[in-house]
Amino acid sequence: MRTLKDWFDEYAESHMNPFNKKVHYICVPVIFFSIVGLIMSIPHSALTDLLPTASPVLINYAFPVLLFVNVFYMRLSPAMGLNMLIFSAMCLIGNYLLSGFVELWVSSLILFSAGWIGQFYGHKVEGKKPSFFKDLQFLLIGPAWVIHNIFNTTGK
Repeated sequence: MRTLKDWFDEYAESHMNPFNKKVHYICVPVIFFSIVGLIMSIPHSALTDLLPTASPVLINYAFPVLLFVNVFYMRLSPAMGLNMLIFSAMCLIGNYLLSGFVELWVSSLILFSAGWIGQFYGHKVEGKKPSFFKDLQFLLIGPAWVIHNIFNTTGK
């Protein structure tokens, strides 16, 4: 199994340009946030019927999906797993709060589209294809790489 450092080293190969890095520092979290919002937008009355007194932040399809995704990060590194768990919780809470003001699926779709436009533009400037064209797991590595670089976490 690849280590977190192995993943980051390979991911960094197509993210050397300073402009592309800055684009990623903005767009990757926006895309992650918007995906959480899109998943939270899936009707979930069956879950609400099963657990009527549970928090609305927890009773949606995004919560179990994020738990599953965070297993991937925990297996790579407990420290990064904790960082991603905190970021995931922030995305759940942020989307829940946002849903009180706007149609969540609409705002999430707009953010998702804008994030990907930014990503592809950044890669055009970089002159290299996005890493996920090589391996879809890089779609999960990107958010961890951003957190690692922004907060200079060790991932050990």
